[in-house]
Amino acid sequence: MKKTVTKAIFPVAGLGTRFLPATKSIPKEILCLVDKPLIQYAIDEARDAGIEEFIFVTSRGKGALEDYFDGAPQLEQALRAKNKVKLLDTLMKSTMDSGEIAYVRQREALGLGHAVWCARRLIGDEPFAVILTDDVISSERPVLQQMVEAHEQTGGNIVAAMEVAPSKASAYGLLDIKEDMGSLVSVKGMVEKPEPEDAPSNLAVIGRYILTPEIMRNLDTQERGAGGEIQLTDAIAKEIANSDNVFGYRFEGTRYDCGSKAGFLQATVAFGLARGDLSQEFLDYLIETVECRRAAQ
Repeated sequence: MKKTVTKAIFPVAGLGTRFLPATKSIPKEILCLVDKPLIQYAIDEARDAGIEEFIFVTSRGKGALEDYFDGAPQLEQALRAKNKVKLLDTLMKSTMDSGEIAYVRQREALGLGHAVWCARRLIGDEPFAVILTDDVISSERPVLQQMVEAHEQTGGNIVAAMEVAPSKASAYGLLDIKEDMGSLVSVKGMVEKPEPEDAPSNLAVIGRYILTPEIMRNLDTQERGAGGEIQLTDAIAKEIANSDNVFGYRFEGTRYDCGSKAGFLQATVAFGLARGDLSQEFLDYLIETVECRRAAQ
């Protein structure tokens, strides 16, 4: 009997060094796209996919991230007193109920696989999702919901995949495809950051996963891979060899790499232009700025 995916792991222990000095005192995950933190986009996507238990793998210095999901009684009271209903509703979406969220510490930075493994006791013998908050995806239907439905269809491990240009192959893990079935592809291998001429396909893995309990058991070996770290891709590759139950999923949506400054700025522009209350004023400013730059050149 297939089990429903109700748990998600959010690896948020990273130092966010690419965004220093901002991340010196503020966790990268609560940096905002317009007026919503990166972590909120991930939580909203998970909720819409039916996730009920949210597991954060954190590290020292992430207290502000934990506080973000706590209640704010004084602020709530002030908004009620001024009848600011919409703002109150927005605020309440960022508050997690007691028992809905759990925090696990990753004491050493030993890679994504190790971060996921740190949550093993909270996962037990159930399938689970992994969401990387650096990857923000704009889509009509939440990507994780698309992937949960694919998991229900196959019962296997599902990794989100998108097509990338050959010149960008060396920045991603690429799928070696066994059979292409449209949105779903069965996978016979994964090649981490190949040179363009060595890429097995143009399908790159990005930060959404639906994984079976066997992945946790593979991670129990604590085998170190690239960079001396415990790699999640190695545990998935072992499952390909053992069970042949790994699938790539071509999701519907636009992904922004908010782990890079350029990607973060691109996402800010995209989400700003998508906001009805901001779009026209923001668009006018962008057009004016571009015209000024062209004139100056």
